[in-house]
Amino acid sequence: MTSNEHLNPTGMSSPSAQTLAFDVYGTLIDTHGLVSMLETFAGENAAALSQLWRQKQLEYSFRRALMKRYRSFAECTAEALEFACNTFQFTPSEQQRQALLDGYRRLPAFPDVTAGLERAQAAGFRLYAFSNGLASDVESVLDHAGVRKYFLDIVSVDEVRSFKPDPEVYRHFMQRAGSSAEKSWLISSNPFDVTGARSIGMQAIWVQRSTDAVFDPWEFRPTAIVSSLQEIAAATKQA
Repeated sequence: MTSNEHLNPTGMSSPSAQTLAFDVYGTLIDTHGLVSMLETFAGENAAALSQLWRQKQLEYSFRRALMKRYRSFAECTAEALEFACNTFQFTPSEQQRQALLDGYRRLPAFPDVTAGLERAQAAGFRLYAFSNGLASDVESVLDHAGVRKYFLDIVSVDEVRSFKPDPEVYRHFMQRAGSSAEKSWLISSNPFDVTGARSIGMQAIWVQRSTDAVFDPWEFRPTAIVSSLQEIAAATKQA
């Protein structure tokens, strides 16, 4: 499938336009959407297991990027699931394990995603999905969520064999999107992702859906903070 099959209906494709790079897992897609499936063998520990699975998935990607021992995000996800199950002393069957990994390609979108993307598209922004995930996995999860049509293209870190927040992946995004740092906005719920983008001069919006979420006390701060993707278009104009 080529990116031309998903051109933004507004026709806004000029590199001079503002470009929005949407993080996928944790920003567009709910990474805890498999809790009900986890309950089949983890019971009341399902939510905690899901949290640990996500935590270790990200940790493994950070460690592999630092070590320069790249393996795909899908492999990090599988290894993190094994760690989480071992920690809680659960042994899923091979069928259950594969169902969970397959389910990661069919995770649900957050409730504000469709309306937020529609509003950003109508405002004339160039929309891209920008993810640690393999392009094929991102394609699958966005198709399943019904939001693939909003994006001009998918940019995966797999193309440079590293992970966010390695500066190289953000530079790669801008090169692929044909956009400068000043006109490129990262949209993410993950503070480490926002920090990574800001550290190389990109604009970045932190999506703080919960007031319990805390941003890292570093020198790199979000350009703007929103509580919903529906606020993105307005936030870029006010920044």
